[in-house]
Amino acid sequence: MNHPIKAYLIGGGIGSLAAAAFMIRDGGVAGSDITIFEAMPLAGGSLDGGGNPDSGYTLRGGRMLTTDNYECTWDLFKSIPSLEHPGQTVYDETAAFNEANKSHSRARLVDRNRFKVDVTSMGFSMQDRLELVKLTEADEATLGDSAITDWLSPEFFDTKFWYMWATTFAFQPWHSAVEFKRYLHRFMMEFSRIETLEGVKRTVYNQYDSFVRPLQHWLHQQGVQIAFNSTVHDLELTDDASTVTAIHYTQDGETKILRVRPEDLVFFQNGSMTDASSYGSMFSAPPKLDKDDSQGWALWEKLAQGRPQFGNPAAFNSSIPESWWESFTVTLKQPAFFDRMEKFTGNRAGTGGLVTFKDSNWFMSVVLAHQPHFIGQPEGVQVFWGYGLHPDRVGNFVAKPMAECSGEEILRELCGHLNFDYEEVMATANCIPCRMPYITSMFMPRQYSDRPLPVPKGSRNLAFVSQFVEVPDDVVFTVEYSVRAAQMAVYQLLEIQREVPPITPHDESLKVKFDALIKAFK
Repeated sequence: MNHPIKAYLIGGGIGSLAAAAFMIRDGGVAGSDITIFEAMPLAGGSLDGGGNPDSGYTLRGGRMLTTDNYECTWDLFKSIPSLEHPGQTVYDETAAFNEANKSHSRARLVDRNRFKVDVTSMGFSMQDRLELVKLTEADEATLGDSAITDWLSPEFFDTKFWYMWATTFAFQPWHSAVEFKRYLHRFMMEFSRIETLEGVKRTVYNQYDSFVRPLQHWLHQQGVQIAFNSTVHDLELTDDASTVTAIHYTQDGETKILRVRPEDLVFFQNGSMTDASSYGSMFSAPPKLDKDDSQGWALWEKLAQGRPQFGNPAAFNSSIPESWWESFTVTLKQPAFFDRMEKFTGNRAGTGGLVTFKDSNWFMSVVLAHQPHFIGQPEGVQVFWGYGLHPDRVGNFVAKPMAECSGEEILRELCGHLNFDYEEVMATANCIPCRMPYITSMFMPRQYSDRPLPVPKGSRNLAFVSQFVEVPDDVVFTVEYSVRAAQMAVYQLLEIQREVPPITPHDESLKVKFDALIKAFK
């Protein structure tokens, strides 16, 4: 049955797109009654991917997937038709792709001498094991807003486990102990195979082409409207802040007010990990931007003022030095680099996952995806991606911080770690660096009250859908977190009786625990 409501979604990231799909599929809402407001000229939010072989392709990042977790994500994409394989869903084509391209990294860590490090052992001392167990078993109230460094000794951060875990998930030692603990539980299955990344699944192309395009296409077919170049500046609320009554926004430079009825719904993507991102080029470093340049946090800050139920954005966006890193996307028109890397690693592109240079001052990693990585990418063009967790530090081969480097300088640093001849393997390369000041802001130490619930207490028609809401036991910096928050919010506001797929308790499995224990003592 159709609900006589209209729904308005602020932000066109995966959370809003998923919420729209769940409203249509499970809530009986007509697609033509759903409008998404997006400030950018395209949807997808942090799941981006663009460019061309001439000016260069760009990816800000690539999210890790697993089929053992991601319950809500696969629940959604089992309903979304593939754009390339008639009769198949996005889930079907992703599963088939991963069956044909199994992950098994043979060069997960590389040292300063270009040796592939033996990672069959995690390198733990007995003290490391005891401290890790203590952190893993502590409840979240005890952990509070403490950092990982409050629970683990300095020696832990020089273990092979830390090098692999930190770069797989982008953790820093000063990040939230609560988030680190959640990851250890949620991905306990990955603990015993972290060195091979066998549990990691990939999309056929980059995640914009593989997830956002088909989802947006399906929503368009259902009649969903996406208002691009539309920035929402304010929400009018009733005195008790329970109900949105109007949306103030600017579209293509024109200021507008949209009245919202009490029975209508508003979903707000509060905060963005890729807010204030900036790009450099082969010859220039990315400019240094912050939230004043983008105004991407302004609406959440305005709504949260004097309303603790709407969270505390300052916990996440107040310390760029603790929440930023830099990525880079490289477009190549000759195969020399891929050929040399495949020979060195022992992995065909698309089967190896991250290669981390553990002694790199920038803590640099690169990954060679299966090609083509973009829809329409011509034959003979290859694309790879990399990032540095410590871009504020001077390089090992280039005498300046990564943040001040052009694309060419980043590639020279990479070739230094691999002992590759730059002129031989990078003759046609186009490297586009990207600075992301808030990319790990979700990992910042926080109090429980700093994140709003998907539907805040007392809210009648307003939901928060993002990486900055509170979803018990699940982990931020995943597609799953945004999709789960969206499904929870839609089901609660529409009173849908279907159960949100529960988090699979792999951490309670005796086999998983036993495998993790054996791995820890190797």
